[in-house]
Amino acid sequence: MFCFQCQETAKNQGCTINGMCGKKGSTANLQDLLIYHLKGIAVLAQKAKEADLDVPAANGQFIAEGLFTTITNVNFNDEDLITWILRAQAVKKELFDSVKDKVGSGLHDCATWFSDDSSAFQAKAETVGVLSTENEDVRSLRELLVIGLKGICAYADHAAVLGVTKEEIWNFIYEALTSTTRDLSVDDMVAMVMKAGKMAVTTMAALDQANTQAYGNPEITQVNIGVGTNPGILISGHDLKDMEELLVQTKGTGVDVYTHGEMLPANYYPAFKKYDHLKGNYGGSWWHQNEDFETFNGPILMTTNCIIPIKKKNTYQDKVFTTGVVSYPGTTHIPDRTAGGAKDFSKMIELAKTCPPPTEIETGTIVGGFAHNQVLALADKVVNAIKSGAIKRFIVMAGCDGRHKDRQYFTEVAEKLPKDTVILTAGCAKYRYNKLDLGDIGGIPRVLDAGQCNDCYSLAVIAMKLRDAFGLDHINDLPISFDIAWYEQKAVAVLLALLHLGVKGIRLGPTLPAFVSPTVLNVLVENFDIKPIGDVEADINAMMAGN
Repeated sequence: MFCFQCQETAKNQGCTINGMCGKKGSTANLQDLLIYHLKGIAVLAQKAKEADLDVPAANGQFIAEGLFTTITNVNFNDEDLITWILRAQAVKKELFDSVKDKVGSGLHDCATWFSDDSSAFQAKAETVGVLSTENEDVRSLRELLVIGLKGICAYADHAAVLGVTKEEIWNFIYEALTSTTRDLSVDDMVAMVMKAGKMAVTTMAALDQANTQAYGNPEITQVNIGVGTNPGILISGHDLKDMEELLVQTKGTGVDVYTHGEMLPANYYPAFKKYDHLKGNYGGSWWHQNEDFETFNGPILMTTNCIIPIKKKNTYQDKVFTTGVVSYPGTTHIPDRTAGGAKDFSKMIELAKTCPPPTEIETGTIVGGFAHNQVLALADKVVNAIKSGAIKRFIVMAGCDGRHKDRQYFTEVAEKLPKDTVILTAGCAKYRYNKLDLGDIGGIPRVLDAGQCNDCYSLAVIAMKLRDAFGLDHINDLPISFDIAWYEQKAVAVLLALLHLGVKGIRLGPTLPAFVSPTVLNVLVENFDIKPIGDVEADINAMMAGN
């Protein structure tokens, strides 16, 4: 295997035996082969479009789901990945048969290779993975694009589940994946990466539209972090449709629902506040789940990425249920909903009734719900605080949490920032500081949590509205600095979105991505002034000085 798509990749170079995330080499190889087939579907779709043939949108959505299942901490199940590969070949074969006589010759091998022999998959996978591109800089640009696409596809899939789709997103996925099979100039590859940033903005906007149309605009909310006396179900991940259906099915059953990790922001949506049995949030970010799931006592529903290997000492595996693109050996998978129907969570609910209530691990509340609509409702107050000097600077500390001890940096930054600064956050990075008592500035909390990682879109909207309010030419002219934590591929999509918006001077950590070669890094530094995080005090001083 060779995998370097996440922040904790071995020695910041690449995992070659087993993944630091816990996936086996065979799993990584099967994911490589699945991506190869998804590229084949894209090549055929792109050829068809170039020949003015119709391409069903279902092809784009299938690629999105397929790439989503290869994101870090989503799928650890070789059997399930083999099923994905067979499904991908069936989709590809149908498209191949419909266009093969009309698109001409010269199709890439990824569009023409088929096999029903799963025993041959590993051998083929070893020839089509990341290292099959020999040139380091070409490999870097191709993988930067594919990794960013994974994030775009995750967000596009969430939006599609809620009925919001955009043909331009599917068309870009075809174009971008196809480009990784062609010999392009460096300038053309860089241009495609930047186009991915533009599409990341479009996709996050589509998901924001989908979420707010379905569930309303997030509101400032005090979220309980204690527990009740009823048995509970813990829901983790990002899928708000799963959240909705679980709440409907648990109503009146005597079973409470708690959020975990990136599902915390579900508490901010008006549509979910009518459910009295939504008790609040339990535990911390994704990497604490071995401890959090053990003490929760009841069933756990994993809706998207963030599942991690279950340790032998843990006793909760029989209570873990997966759904959507998530799969983990030895757990129960809840099938997708049928058209017009809902997922069936009855097995979870019945199991929950037999479990003791969650063990209390903390008490109190945390505040969130500062997405763009809510912050813009406070715009006059925020603008006046800036003009009066009460707020000297905004620090965007969004992104991912993770296990590295170096991530304590973000907690220390939050603790040591001057009291006249406000932290804008989204994603699970917030767990590094959202339970600190940092106070407020004239009633404005010093940590404004916009929501999930995709809600970094809200942070961009807020910044652009502030830019307009002050009559400035660019976001970079605002008193705002970016100190971003990254872990996986959705964070890469967010980073590309910020670069597309022209944001410069982003600090990134705890390490720079292993998939960015020195040459490509120089391009990013020269054009966008991307820099690694450093010493806490030095970084704070630099950010306060606008550097």
